[in-house]
Formats: sequence, structure tokens, C-alpha cells
Amino acid sequence: MAERDRLRDYRGKRDFERTGEPRGRGGSAGERPRFVVQIHDASTMHFDFRLQVDDVLKSWSVPKGPSADPKDKRLAVPTEDHPLEYEEFEGVIPSGEYGGGTVIVWDHGTYEPLSHDRAGRPVDFAQSLERGHATFRLSGSKLRGEYALTRFRGGRDGDGEQAWLLVKRAGDSARTHGAPDPRRARSAKSGRTLAQVEVASDASGE
Repeated sequence: MAERDRLRDYRGKRDFERTGEPRGRGGSAGERPRFVVQIHDASTMHFDFRLQVDDVLKSWSVPKGPSADPKDKRLAVPTEDHPLEYEEFEGVIPSGEYGGGTVIVWDHGTYEPLSHDRAGRPVDFAQSLERGHATFRLSGSKLRGEYALTRFRGGRDGDGEQAWLLVKRAGDSARTHGAPDPRRARSAKSGRTLAQVEVASDASGE
């Protein structure tokens, strides 16, 4: 699917004359796929978990954020694909716009796809997501180690609203930080809190 088609839903929901979010012009993919976790103080506070798959960021809304505890099965609800440039987005989406509210980059880095079939052979990561189960190793400043995304409701053919679980692999000893109190969390990009980003936006007249 062409890049512009993948971003059709994303662009259709936004007025780029009002929001500072990137329109998406095809960013560089790089040698290793990227991931980003953003805290989004919109109508409800949540974390946005995004994995680069080909030329877009596949995205899930995770109400409680990723956990460092394998016993925690965190709900992850798919949202529209985002452009690669969204990894860098931090700021305030104007009130009245889709997703209006403040966004910070809580963590970002690269990831290694780990999905395989029953015979142990590697499976294309996009294909593993379509099938409803994908494993990967995160290398961020806060999130490290192996995680899995598993679909437990809805299908790949659009039959019903999808819901997934984001879980850290049991036995993974990589040191990682679970999601903090969002209002006290600091950006991995700027070191600022949500409140500080909002104040800066107000001061600049954005």
C-alpha cells in the first residue's frame, strides 16, 4: 500500500493549518525500525505506543502505559497509522482538533522484531501483526527487553473493534521502567513535563 494511502485516515482527521502535528512526507526508515511512546493528555490521559512498520508508525492507545512487570497485561487499542516524523512530535494539539491536548515523548529508540513460526523460522513483522501476535525487543532509554502484542478481540478483516494486550516477556531480566504517573513524567526528548510543555506553548502563542 502506498505511503499516502496508509496515512489517509491520519490526514483526514486533522487540520494542518491548526495543528503542529507533522503531515507526513515520508521520513527515512533507517537501519533498524524505531519505536516511540508518547504521553497524551487528551480527553482522557493515555500512552500512545508506536512501532515503525515499513514507512509508517503502527499505533496503539495504551491507557495505563507499558509495564515492566510480566504479570501486567496492558490493554492496547489500535489507532490510525502515523507518519514516521511523529516520533519527534511534542507539543499541544489545539482544542477542538482531533486528539486535542498536550503530548510529550516519554521514550523512544529502536526495536528488533522477534516473531517466528512454530518451526522457529522468522516471520515478517507486518505479517505477524496481521495474524494477531508479534514479539519484539525494545532498546529505549526507559523501555528495554522483550515484549509481545497479542490481539484478543476483533479480527484483521475489520469484524469488530480490535483490542490487544501489551505484555513484557516473563524471565526477561533487561532493566526497564514501567509507565510512571503521567503528570510527573519527563520527556525523553526535552526533559519537560506535560505542564511545562503546555506553559511553553502558551508563552509562544501556539
